[in-house]
Amino acid sequence: MKIREVDISDAENLVNLILQVEKESEYMLMEPSERQLTVEQQAQRIESFQKSHNSTIFVAEKDSQLVGYLFVVGGLARRTAHSVYLVIGILKDFRGLGIGTKLFQQLEEWAVVHNIHRLELTVVTRNEAGVGLYKKMGFEIEGRKQHSLLINGEFVDEYYMAKLILGGQV
Repeated sequence: MKIREVDISDAENLVNLILQVEKESEYMLMEPSERQLTVEQQAQRIESFQKSHNSTIFVAEKDSQLVGYLFVVGGLARRTAHSVYLVIGILKDFRGLGIGTKLFQQLEEWAVVHNIHRLELTVVTRNEAGVGLYKKMGFEIEGRKQHSLLINGEFVDEYYMAKLILGGQV
């Protein structure tokens, strides 16, 4: 298993990965087939992230296949440049194998080098595997977004979770 930063040459495979993860998971923001994402759009986003000091995309690769991703989206304003918002996705057949842990470990190393102090995300409260991973990686629940999402006709809550990186001082 290799964890690395994404390259523009990964754009098509990343699009396919994102769409497949959204088909396999009930907890992603976008429903299956809802996202309209082209390879060109993804390539532009990768290029934009590569030019940013506080954004990146990590991918998990096994046998030359992308099986997971971690989007790291940095704040645009000076007052939020120390903070990043995270979105993770892993193919169903590769969940529970430590890939999420490895993605977060790589993220933390990157965060220290890039002076990132705050990692934050939201997660559906009933997503026990996700909440468990984030707690294991040191994230804490900071709050609850009531009726944040409408999934299969039911309103569900999300947790706000965050972790402070002590080495990531601006």
